Amino acid sequence: QVQLVESGGGLVQPGGSLRLSCAASGSIFSINAMGWYRQAPGEQRELVATITSGGSTNYADSVKGRFTISRDNAKNAVYLQMNSLKPEDTAVYYCNAAVVTGWIRPYWGQGTQVTVSS
Repeated sequence: QVQLVESGGGLVQPGGSLRLSCAASGSIFSINAMGWYRQAPGEQRELVATITSGGSTNYADSVKGRFTISRDNAKNAVYLQMNSLKPEDTAVYYCNAAVVTGWIRPYWGQGTQVTVSS
């Protein structure tokens, strides 16, 4: 009974910015790591950025310097600020969270579409 819901996707021009949000709800004791992944048409899902409960971050090389991941533990939320967007950033972006209930297990959101095009 855990649900992750993403929001903030849309259509932007190259060089533009978007801020993605993900909020987790349900039977949550705590959340360990959270992250953002993306999947472009015809491609496998890939990691974009992760953040631990203590705030340590990790980024894919392709987004370093352009994207910033952050979280609000009190709200069980994670965010992805995306700047200087490129057409190759076009993908469905998925939120992921390692949720502690009785066990620790990963949950995924349904995804939000990001399209970067003129």
